[in-house]
Amino acid sequence: MRDHAYVLNVDGAVVRDGEYLLIERAAGKGHAAGTLAFPGGRVEQDPGGENTFETTARRELREEVGIEVGAVQYVCSSTFEDDRGTRCCNVVLLCEHAGGEAHPRASDEVAAVRWLSPEEIAAHEDAPAFLSGYVDRVETLRDQGAD
Repeated sequence: MRDHAYVLNVDGAVVRDGEYLLIERAAGKGHAAGTLAFPGGRVEQDPGGENTFETTARRELREEVGIEVGAVQYVCSSTFEDDRGTRCCNVVLLCEHAGGEAHPRASDEVAAVRWLSPEEIAAHEDAPAFLSGYVDRVETLRDQGAD
């Protein structure tokens, strides 16, 4: 029987004035070094914990780029296999910016911080195709909330 265990990853999509907070992954990262991504990381919570996705997004945004978030809303999830063959489940959350100026805090993980529009993300050579797909899903959710 095939093993179906996955590493659980949570990404925080933060939008401010129509632009998305993205990190450029550090050159030393084993997976997708140098590419653009939402800030995020692995779930690191003991069994029995609650609000696992929200807790992970808040921690990662604080650790990686130094911001605090308010409301958090589920956007989508997907599975993939990383560059090393690790199976991952990725959860994307829309996170309200509640405070702090984004800057690289974890230099071993984040080379730079950028605020880019959906159009700039789609055209950026270091933005993986799936990132534009995630942005499209966030934009759809935001449009639905504007009704």
